[in-house]
Amino acid sequence: MLHLDAVCFQHTPDTDPYRFNLSVARGTITAISGRSGSGKSTLLDLIAGFLLPSSGHLYWHDQEITALAPDKRPVTTVFQKNNLFEHRNTVDNVVVGIDPSVPSAGPAVARAREILASVGLSKFEKQRVSNLSGGQQQRVALARALIRASGVILLDEPFSALDTETRSHMLSLVRQIADQSSRAIIMVTHDINDSKAIADEHFHLAHGELQPQAR
Repeated sequence: MLHLDAVCFQHTPDTDPYRFNLSVARGTITAISGRSGSGKSTLLDLIAGFLLPSSGHLYWHDQEITALAPDKRPVTTVFQKNNLFEHRNTVDNVVVGIDPSVPSAGPAVARAREILASVGLSKFEKQRVSNLSGGQQQRVALARALIRASGVILLDEPFSALDTETRSHMLSLVRQIADQSSRAIIMVTHDINDSKAIADEHFHLAHGELQPQAR
């Protein structure tokens, strides 16, 4: 379980502080909504380690991770802009998640192919990412998150630019990932329908605090 215990952060002395209390179990999806500027990205950055809290603690399975560097945390983030290498093929983009040298063969490549199959992209292993559709590119980004075997996946509105049908398929895939791989998933979204479709819990971020919402 990921647990935030009275985690506080303040961007400047003149701004109101954020105060986060949150628990997300393995195999569950928690949706976070809120207006632009409400602190959703700040919350994800605190979990990922890109920001450090002024007080409070973060735990993963009762082990404190508050002071850990981002690359030492059991966390992977999938952004709306998926940061793929468009000049490389699909397999390379997944392999780089665990081996920056991007080998052309070996265990890392075999694992990448397995992950691509799990997200329905076996036929596109050698395709340049620039030739893929938006939905296919997001599947590649999810595959790269999965190959890292992180216990926590943060989704920072990665599907907001997709068409309705592709978005629905991607949300179903995220639900499947939570169920089958027992990841703890936190999904930031502006669309309440995303939460209703797949989330186990939904919080609205306002006035610097997470407010539970009825399902």
